[in-house]
Amino acid sequence: MNKTKILIIEDDQDILLILQEQLELDGFKVFGAPNAGEGLRLLQEKGPDLIILDLNLPDADGLKVCQQIRQQSNIPLLMLTARDSISDKIRGFEYGADDYITKPFEYLELLARIKACLRRAQSPDRVRSQIMHFGPLTIDHRRREVYLHGKSIKLTRKEFDLLSIFADHPGEILSRDFLREQLWPGKEIYPWSRALDVHIQRLRQKIEPNPNNPRFIITHPGVGYRFDPGED
Repeated sequence: MNKTKILIIEDDQDILLILQEQLELDGFKVFGAPNAGEGLRLLQEKGPDLIILDLNLPDADGLKVCQQIRQQSNIPLLMLTARDSISDKIRGFEYGADDYITKPFEYLELLARIKACLRRAQSPDRVRSQIMHFGPLTIDHRRREVYLHGKSIKLTRKEFDLLSIFADHPGEILSRDFLREQLWPGKEIYPWSRALDVHIQRLRQKIEPNPNNPRFIITHPGVGYRFDPGED
């Protein structure tokens, strides 16, 4: 049986070695990188199932590395860092992190978060078998693929999750609080955070014929958003 592969990008050698040893004892295959350059190389070479990323790297800002990873992969990504301010956490989610844990940390909590990220990635929260059509937009939930006028549209994990939430509630006005809870269950995302706005803006740029005049994702000021299914 193939082991789940984890890539750790962390410049603190003590933390890197301890995590590698502990995770391998728990049955994972672990690759370690002391900097962003090596981490991105291993991402391409090893094809990990999950990434643990430190934000304070010697050769790059971890947030920029996260953004770079998100441009090419939807792999589950957990940020591990000494930055513990609310603004740093919000930026982490905005740049595409699936979870965020601060140093110092308890290994068992980290392990639980790793397993939770992997479960979310491997097992959708609702069983879907259908392909959904909304005018020129097609959503294949089985393959997590989206097509616009028959052309494949590359979405990040969160963008696809957001689109799926809208597709599950066609024509309904969904509040911002509802969308936040669905996208980041159990996470402390504050009402003034722009994380949701960023994801909606990026999703519109990819699926809307005219993002400035949305056809699918309609804003209801002060209330929330509505997904307009149009006519099949």
